[in-house]
Amino acid sequence: MFQNQMQPKNQALSDSQKLEMLKTGTTTIGIVIKDGVILATESQATAGFFVATKQAQKLFKVNEHCGMTIAGGVSDCQYMVSQAQAISRLMEIQHDGREPTTSYIANVIRNIAFNGRSYFYAFMIVGGYDVKAKRGKILPIDFLGYMAENEDFVSLGSGSSFALGVLEAGYKKNLSQKKGIALAEKALAAAKARDAGSGYENQIVVITKDKFEVISGPLKE
Repeated sequence: MFQNQMQPKNQALSDSQKLEMLKTGTTTIGIVIKDGVILATESQATAGFFVATKQAQKLFKVNEHCGMTIAGGVSDCQYMVSQAQAISRLMEIQHDGREPTTSYIANVIRNIAFNGRSYFYAFMIVGGYDVKAKRGKILPIDFLGYMAENEDFVSLGSGSSFALGVLEAGYKKNLSQKKGIALAEKALAAAKARDAGSGYENQIVVITKDKFEVISGPLKE
């Protein structure tokens, strides 16, 4: 960002200017399928109109039954992910190897965001097979700590409006894993075609009672 010649060099940036500098483009998706959930995103990270990297990891494993997608400020999102992973491991140690539920992880992240009250510029989808509820759950959380529940599908990020159109048209209850993956790929393709902040390679995982399966992306390596 170039210094405005009419602006004194020592003048502080306004809140709106700071947020503009922090804006990043992405498309993240969560879909509930018959036996679990699908989490999906793409690999482009931007800073304004600049493509910072084509290989950004935006999908993370929390434990064997839970994952997270991220959108927003990279460092803030990475902090949220590390907290979720650390708390999950701690809970497993304290409870003889039993993992915390997807809902528990989502509420921990929600509380961190709420206590920060816009300090963390992070938008996340926590999703997985909830062993207590015995079904797949996706829980989108915004940077103020708002969390939506009982969603069948969701999309966050700059390309979400394009992805949601595809999801609205194609989603049906009890989707098979194969059809769910195809729907996620179609929604990502629509976002990448129309949103300048989304692009390059897909990152997709399927989470069920029996497995955390990486379909594509850096977690596969």
